[in-house]
This record gives sequence, structure tokens and C-alpha cells, in this order.
Amino acid sequence: MITHNGGCHCGRVRFEVTAPPDLTVSACNCSICAKSGYLGLIVPRDRFRLLCGEQELTAYRFNTGTAEHLFCRHCGIKSFYVPRSHPDGYNVNARCLDRQTVASMTTRPFNGQEWERQYPQGRAPAFPE
Repeated sequence: MITHNGGCHCGRVRFEVTAPPDLTVSACNCSICAKSGYLGLIVPRDRFRLLCGEQELTAYRFNTGTAEHLFCRHCGIKSFYVPRSHPDGYNVNARCLDRQTVASMTTRPFNGQEWERQYPQGRAPAFPE
């Protein structure tokens, strides 16, 4: 595990996340991820730290309201959010990571259009590695 840094487009929001140098990320086909091209890296809350810009974030919630989609209010980029599947963690947009620490990135599809069918108990069973 290493520390990756990242942030929004304008740089007002910066964060760090502890994850492997070789990342496996999800390309979700749900309405919001597909439209934004989000590549998700889900981590437990203790592996994420917001370095600056908390006051620059604005939230958007829809459907059940469980997920808290956080956007920079200046540039509009969603660098991370609190996912419905793991409300005790964060889903980091791998596209917002500074590239120098990412050795490789493998993308796997995730069928977010049928989220409820995959997780009938309302959340994913564990954090992915």
C-alpha cells in the first residue's frame, strides 16, 4: 500500500488515499457514473483523508439519498463521494489521482443499473481490495 494524492480540476479540493500502486477500479454503468465517466476506487474511511477544500464542496443526493455525491463548487469535478454500497467509506475517482504514483490501472465493469439486484441487503458485503 502507498499514498496517492489527487484532487479536482481547479486544485481547491485535494485529498490522499492509501491504496496499492496497481489499482483495480470500477467502470459503473449507473446513470451518474456513466454520464460522468467516473472510475471508482472504493476504500474504507480510514484510508482516505481530505487535505483541503472541504468548504469548496457541494453535495448532491438522489434516489435513496444514501450516497453523498460531492462536487467542487468551482470546477464541478467529483473527485470522491460517499457511496451507497459502502456508506462507511469513500469512492475515489481514479481519474482524479495524480499519475506519478499509479503503476497500473485495471478497469472492471460494474452493473450499477441493477444495483438492488446485486445487493438486495442494501449494501455491499465488504470493501474491495
